[in-house]
Amino acid sequence: MENVTTVNEFLLLGLTSVQQLQPFFFVIFLIIYLINLVGNGAILVIAILEPKLHSPMYFFLGNLSCLDICYSSVTLPKVLINLLSARRAISFLGCITQLYFFHFLGSTEAILLAVMAFDRFAAICNPLRYPVIMNPKVCILLAAVAWITSIFNALVHSVMTARLNFCRSQELNHFFCDVKPLLELACSNTLLNQWLLSVVTGSVSMGAFFLTLLSYLYIIYSLLLKHKSCRILHKALSTCASHFTVVCLFYGPVGFTYIRPASATSMTQDRMVAIIYSAVTPVLNPLIYTLRNKEVRLALKKTLGMFSYQFIDWKKIS
Repeated sequence: MENVTTVNEFLLLGLTSVQQLQPFFFVIFLIIYLINLVGNGAILVIAILEPKLHSPMYFFLGNLSCLDICYSSVTLPKVLINLLSARRAISFLGCITQLYFFHFLGSTEAILLAVMAFDRFAAICNPLRYPVIMNPKVCILLAAVAWITSIFNALVHSVMTARLNFCRSQELNHFFCDVKPLLELACSNTLLNQWLLSVVTGSVSMGAFFLTLLSYLYIIYSLLLKHKSCRILHKALSTCASHFTVVCLFYGPVGFTYIRPASATSMTQDRMVAIIYSAVTPVLNPLIYTLRNKEVRLALKKTLGMFSYQFIDWKKIS
């Protein structure tokens, strides 16, 4: 029987073991993180300040931007610190906390994307009843369901992982704490943990994905049935293009990582894919919405112009 010792910390192997590449990765991830903060922060600000954007779609977009800021902040600051450190340690409590918030925010984003798809369905298929269907109370309730449901999903994984005994090694084959690499280090039975990862995370993510897909299929079916015009269909779907692009960027890497069974040989692939959904996707979200959405672009120009004008006035006074 393997000796069971109390683990107080884990050593994150990080992105690369080549010392010469670490400054390069530090600069790249610092730029990514700053773009994420500025881009999503700008969308959050204009969604609050611009009266024309006080609608359900932009309420959920503001939630998504807030999520993306928090999602990257769970992992990237620690990655940046470790790229400058000789010893990449994280405490056991810090590791479980990081795992909890990573799954909490990831699950919230999956459910929120499904809610945003339902919002587009209501706007396109029931335009006259849309203000009644998506009234402010319903919007707040749907957002609350997304956040609260994810609390319990993340709690299951963090509690069940914290109960495991770790005896094989303290070296975690990842750049942040996640369930699959931690299961690789456990010496106790992990069948229940693997089952929970597949069933609970799979149910939340795939359930949200199928609801999203169902909303888009119903939009296409409804428009073809009512109008039988590809031009009208194209015009309507163009309003959903930004959201659908974000859905693909989110579910592709997540499905690749969590739907497949865990194995030691897959950890390197999982680490590379994790870079996409933890760092790259949150940066692309504001770019996708601002580049494809005329209202957001105009609101952003207006807000930037307002701040520039106030700054010039302040400089004159001072």
